[in-house]
Amino acid sequence: MDFEHIKAKAILAWEEFQASEIPKVLVGTATCGRAAGALSILDVLKTEIERQQIQATIVQVGCIGMCSLEPLVVISKPDMPSICYHNVDVEMASRLVSNYLNGDEPCFDLALGTLEWDEEKGAHIPELSRFEYESRLILRRCGYVDPENIDHYIATGGYEGLNCCLKNSPENIIDIIEASGLRGRGGAGYPTGRKWRQCRNAGGSPKYVVCNADEGDPGAFMDRVVLESDPHQTVEGMIIAGYAIGTPQGYIYIRSEYPLAIRCLTIAMQEARELGLLGSNILGSGYDFDIELIQGAGAFVCGEASALMYSIEGKRGMPRTKPPRSVEAGLWKKPTVLNNVKTFASVPAIIKHGSEQYASIGTENSKGTAVFALAGKVKNTGLAEVPMGTTLRELVFDVGGGISEDQCIKAVQIGGPSGGCIPDSLLDTPIDFESLTEAGSMMGSGGVIVLDTNSCMVDAARFFLDFSQKESCGKCTMCRLGTKQMLETLEDIVNGRGKLKDIDLLVDLSHDIKAGSLCGLGKTAPNPVLTTIRYFRDEYEAHILEQRCSGLVCPEFISYYILPDKCERACEHCKLVCPTEAIFANNNRIKVIDQSKCVKCGSCLNVCPPEYDAVIKVTGEERARLGLIPTKTAI
Repeated sequence: MDFEHIKAKAILAWEEFQASEIPKVLVGTATCGRAAGALSILDVLKTEIERQQIQATIVQVGCIGMCSLEPLVVISKPDMPSICYHNVDVEMASRLVSNYLNGDEPCFDLALGTLEWDEEKGAHIPELSRFEYESRLILRRCGYVDPENIDHYIATGGYEGLNCCLKNSPENIIDIIEASGLRGRGGAGYPTGRKWRQCRNAGGSPKYVVCNADEGDPGAFMDRVVLESDPHQTVEGMIIAGYAIGTPQGYIYIRSEYPLAIRCLTIAMQEARELGLLGSNILGSGYDFDIELIQGAGAFVCGEASALMYSIEGKRGMPRTKPPRSVEAGLWKKPTVLNNVKTFASVPAIIKHGSEQYASIGTENSKGTAVFALAGKVKNTGLAEVPMGTTLRELVFDVGGGISEDQCIKAVQIGGPSGGCIPDSLLDTPIDFESLTEAGSMMGSGGVIVLDTNSCMVDAARFFLDFSQKESCGKCTMCRLGTKQMLETLEDIVNGRGKLKDIDLLVDLSHDIKAGSLCGLGKTAPNPVLTTIRYFRDEYEAHILEQRCSGLVCPEFISYYILPDKCERACEHCKLVCPTEAIFANNNRIKVIDQSKCVKCGSCLNVCPPEYDAVIKVTGEERARLGLIPTKTAI
């Protein structure tokens, strides 16, 4: 079957779906939606629609990116705009069926906004201010199409890039990718076209294409969402890459903790095979290419190219020395192209629309868009896709909605555990490979964690280094022992045992680890420490010299007290939740905390009714100023 016939059939099915007089209900059931209860909402919608004998089509879609507003439900009725409802609960779902699907009340009080169809982008665009700052290329279908229905993908432009590719020479395809300026979205930002050309020109066969879907950064979930919401993009990009370098075999290496993404990919590949878009003699071109899915066990180091390929081979995932590079001797010592999910997902649109359109987006050296996972203290947690060159301030405030009104932003951790903490004074730094590196961080895979004034930068550095140290494969002495020594030094500082010379020791160790490590994990592990010392040295000195944590995070430097003039005698909330029975009532029935038993868990502060606000968390300096004294249980 030729592509034009496949496309016409898919468009006909899509247009019938869109033009149907039967109401359509889209339910976001990606992992974020499921975590918020989307499957329960789905069950309620199905049950109520059946009970009330309503004609309606329910479609499970992926994530639109607004994870903090899940579960999301979109309802489209004839002659009405598509309306998006957010944070839908069981009661709301029942009301939507009764009042809107079975009536004419749109329930605008429950709505987030309407969705307008954009012909150029082939997707519904929410009428929300944050989307004015986004430029959705990779995410353009996410949350609007059924990821398990290939017709939805083809009807909205899918596999047209592959069709164009097969009518071109492999060399021309590489020229287009190179001219687009696409750089790897996995972290290092190596030019994609250059990598493909080096692999094609390398001696040895067979060659391989490998997709790195082993997303392990804390706070990162971009690849997972893309694979759960629009898996065909990545599959199509891999086929194009295989054609360009001249290989019939590809592998997707994905962590087993992503069961839904694995399911969506498996279905997508099977659908593509059935239509002749994957497998033998693709679209009658004589070109063969197929993909095998490999599930990883979750080791962070297997996100590194050579460690990942060793894992596919059944060996222990450990990086190797370079050269040779993967394009010369990668998987089974054969020339291999390895890119990540978002890199492959960018390829189909570049081939379909040409390199100039993609190259017109972004900066001179960083073209296109970047997908980020916003987490931490930002209001609009979720995914965002912005043009390269967008500033951190625009990403956090215009797209992310900023942070709570009673707090100020302190830093942005970008690039995962291998990235750095950029202070609020540098929020106007443009997001591109070179600018972030100059600031001491890196693009990384796209994780962004926002820290506010309640955060401790020393503890933040300790947290990320603890992750990197535990995930070290142990091959390099500097990484294995150096990060351990750094972590122990940071533990001393946050526990009140630090010395002023420890700060310089951390800097020296950081540079040694960077120089002496084989792979990116070791070379970038010290970044959170180096940037926090560079921009927040005063917090390190306060921990060491003043025994003070400005963020009130480090337990050694804080205490919990109950203010007698605010404590309600009849209230027992704090006493009931205390895990160590450190809270007792004195002779006046006022609650008191026995500091010798207190483990500083903060449970008492969390449960104290706001109308009393009797529990406070203080540093040693504030304790002295307020005249509070440590209290032990009365005999």
